[in-house]
Amino acid sequence: MGPTRAQFIQYAPAALAVAPLVAGPWSALAAAAVGAGAWALNASAPVLRSLIGCGFTATGCGIAAHEVLAAGGNPLIALGLAVPAGAAALAHHRNLTGHTPALTLAATNAGGTAGLTSQAQLITAWWKEFISGPTHTEDRKLIQPGANLEHLALEADGDHVWFTGIITLPQGQQVRVKAADIAAVYQIPVSQVELGDPKHYAPNALPVTVHLKVPAAQPQIAPGTPTTPEELWAAHVAIPEGAMPGTTLTVTRYDGPLDWEGIATRDRRAIGTVNLQDLAGNLDLETIQIALAPGDKPSQMGIRVMREHALMHGTMLSSVVDELSMDSRGYVRAGTYVDSRPALLPLAQPGSGARHLYLVGGSRSGKSGLLEQILLSAHRSGIAVILASPQAGTIAGASLSAYLGDGLDEAMGALRLAYAMMLDREARYRSPAFPFTDPLVLVVIDEAHMLLSASSPYHLEAKAIVEQLTRRSLKRGIGVVLATQTPLAEDLGNSTVIRSQLLIGGGAVFLRCARGQGSLVGANAVEGAEGIDLSMIPSQWPGQYAKVADRDMSGLATETAAAPEDGTFGLGYLLTPGSQAVQFRSLHLDVPPVSLAGGEPPVGTEDCDAWRERDAITQTPMVDKRGKNLIGSLTDLLAAAQGGPSSQEAPHHNPSTPYATAGPAGPGGAPGAPEGQELIKPRILELLQEQSIPMTAETIARKLETPAKRIKPRLSELKKQNKVTNENGLWRAA
Repeated sequence: MGPTRAQFIQYAPAALAVAPLVAGPWSALAAAAVGAGAWALNASAPVLRSLIGCGFTATGCGIAAHEVLAAGGNPLIALGLAVPAGAAALAHHRNLTGHTPALTLAATNAGGTAGLTSQAQLITAWWKEFISGPTHTEDRKLIQPGANLEHLALEADGDHVWFTGIITLPQGQQVRVKAADIAAVYQIPVSQVELGDPKHYAPNALPVTVHLKVPAAQPQIAPGTPTTPEELWAAHVAIPEGAMPGTTLTVTRYDGPLDWEGIATRDRRAIGTVNLQDLAGNLDLETIQIALAPGDKPSQMGIRVMREHALMHGTMLSSVVDELSMDSRGYVRAGTYVDSRPALLPLAQPGSGARHLYLVGGSRSGKSGLLEQILLSAHRSGIAVILASPQAGTIAGASLSAYLGDGLDEAMGALRLAYAMMLDREARYRSPAFPFTDPLVLVVIDEAHMLLSASSPYHLEAKAIVEQLTRRSLKRGIGVVLATQTPLAEDLGNSTVIRSQLLIGGGAVFLRCARGQGSLVGANAVEGAEGIDLSMIPSQWPGQYAKVADRDMSGLATETAAAPEDGTFGLGYLLTPGSQAVQFRSLHLDVPPVSLAGGEPPVGTEDCDAWRERDAITQTPMVDKRGKNLIGSLTDLLAAAQGGPSSQEAPHHNPSTPYATAGPAGPGGAPGAPEGQELIKPRILELLQEQSIPMTAETIARKLETPAKRIKPRLSELKKQNKVTNENGLWRAA
């Protein structure tokens, strides 16, 4: 048998050192042969560099020595030229001693044996060179001479390559080879070497398994760690301090850890209030990824976990036009539930009358868009609308209303008219029977806090009227749609009557509110919506911030329209009579709702005394200055309206102002008209004739630089004289 790889690499430089003395220039060929042999034996890069350096030195020295001898020089000089070659051989020996070559495994075929045999030979060579011998290199001590590796078997499985064998010694000796020794030889971690337990084997024979190449480590889940929804639920949600203690989860659909549905059940006990934020924390999710769906049983609650929110892409208004009209049960389409079912809200109840609606939503929550939907549904269902909008110009579909109170004073007038219509119907329908011959009426009050809160100048009167409307109007075919920015009691004038009557008499829609103002617990608790915090509804969908950060500087796209994915407009909770609040999203206004009205005029109310005297009624306060003694009959109301400005309003006038100063006495000593009142009428007529456009009383007062309270009575007088007309709160010359 020829020399081993290690012997070849160690003794080749010595041969190169002697070669110059005998071979002369032929030593270059000898060096090339040594290099080729080292390359064929897969020597490492440092070993090859050392061999090449040694070969060049020996070649140069050999050529020089040959020239000296050929020229007849002193042989001692030629012998001295061999010293550098010897020094190169010693340097190579040091390099080889300080460097342990890495083991390189050749690629093998799955069914071939030649590759496996080659690798097995290489493994055996390394074992003999560093562990068992018989090779023994100077300055390198064998780990245990004679500890041979027998019964070698090499296996490969994809990225996993390993060999097994038995470390064998002569009888009477004991194996002292350690796992760390084997790992150092084959340059692998100690954890990849497995030695048998000496207790179970003969002292001179110990099995070994060496994993030369192992697959990439996979993430390991600690034993007992919950992974399925049921396990996570039991570990974090159902525990005493969890969001739903004592419950068990039954998964009804599973499409991944972030897309599943299930039913939580508590054994013969009501689940009660569920805090959505606590539940999201228990499941390590964002609040918007979870939706609750209360069932018919108080001991059950539906749960839905979403990777992408089911309502992100919205439902287009134009795609459900046929569902906007009221059905036989009095419901209209308001949006879509989180489970993709149509979200319906009631505007009427067959056999009973109208229905109320309580709408809560802060700025940019989609509240105005939902009000426009309601106006369109009322129009398509033949329902007349009296619209009170204290913040002028905020409702794009205001033209669909039978009467528009646009502005704070006009909105108060719309409330007075609605109250008068209720009194009129009560006088005519002593024994109401549904359906009425008169149309249903919706009294829509937007930004109701501007009228009802304690800071409003109309606080006491508006509160008294709305309380009576919510209590008495349903059976007269008049429903109230009241919208505020928060569910706080002060937005309703601190009236528990208004909120309770709205919720008893109809449904509720809760949209996003400002932080700290959307909690439906404590004093603001709403039955059926317990535990919901409207301020936790995000203004953007997850990932939207990254989308916004990707800026487009090509210019303003004036033709583009907002997409449902651009924000969570209309996302909230719908509470219908006899149910729990369920997450839904109102319809996306891909087209203006008013454009779907077909160009038809607004639905009008019946021709009755209250409607005919609406201009005077809207200017007549219905409570005294203390906010008490609300006018309780149509007769008293009409008498107060026909008497001009009420005496209840007189204390508010400042006698020092010219328009409130009594004029000269009239015939019989009766006081005449206040100074300047008759002079303002021609100015009003002149303005309306010049402008040729309809105006509100507020606009006329602003243009004439006169208080609105002075303008409105004069407009009513001019209307009785048939000099001006009023249509939906807009005045124009006759």
